Amino acid sequence: MRLRFLSILNLWCVGLLLAIQFPAQAAEWSPQAFAKEDTIQIRTIGPTEGEHWFPVWLVVLDGQVYVRLGRPSAERVTKNTTAPYFAVKIAGQQFDHVKGEAALDMANAVAAAMAEKYWTDIFVRYMTHPLTLRLIPEEQK
Repeated sequence: MRLRFLSILNLWCVGLLLAIQFPAQAAEWSPQAFAKEDTIQIRTIGPTEGEHWFPVWLVVLDGQVYVRLGRPSAERVTKNTTAPYFAVKIAGQQFDHVKGEAALDMANAVAAAMAEKYWTDIFVRYMTHPLTLRLIPEEQK
């Protein structure tokens, strides 16, 4: 019994020391750091299918993160049960409450930036992209 108590006490002390030494870091929304990333993962929650993650290209313009969505992705975002919010993963971080704000006024600038960033956009640009979104994390409300 005493040995078990000492083992539990030792584990607790090690855990406490690790927590002090390596505190958990909150995810940091940093558009400039994200500019070098190729994709961002978006999580939507569909009314019948539930949670679904999908990757999309991103660009950073004027310190804001933008995505351009094709028809299937745009449909997922508009049918998202938590709209206008969803979760995203980027640069090894996850943000659970990001607002997708329609940015129709930026559609042309985002398309041009996508063409400059991604060489394969030469093919993708001819597909329909009904929705351009500005991504705004909860912290920037």
